[in-house]
Amino acid sequence: MRLVTTAALPYEFPIDVAQDDIDFMGHVNNASYLKWVQEAVISHWQALAPVEAVAQHLWVALKHEITYRRPAFLDDDVVATVLLEKVHGARAFYETIIKRGGEVLAEVKSSWCCIDAETLRPARLTQQVIDKFFVPRAAG
Repeated sequence: MRLVTTAALPYEFPIDVAQDDIDFMGHVNNASYLKWVQEAVISHWQALAPVEAVAQHLWVALKHEITYRRPAFLDDDVVATVLLEKVHGARAFYETIIKRGGEVLAEVKSSWCCIDAETLRPARLTQQVIDKFFVPRAAG
């Protein structure tokens, strides 16, 4: 039976809303969402990739597109759900949904470049590493 990877493994990253995330209007500053996405995506990589791949590769953000839906406030229980949409060459494309309970606070599309930790040049991941981020589905 041949396996085909189709569905991304969701990764949940709890977010601590801190006092320094709060802006003059009393809710989370938009810049904090960017910080959270970066932390969540890197945590996703470190949690699911093999240890040797984590040691050999770094990630640089290329682009973030954030759609803000609702404000977040100090001490809210916020979770970022990270999904790796696809990998193309040395680039990875992510979707991150930031929620408070069932409410979507922000949706983020981002692209990242994989960098060789030694040479600091763009690097492609092996298919075996990429497969760690997807649910194997039996081909029919």
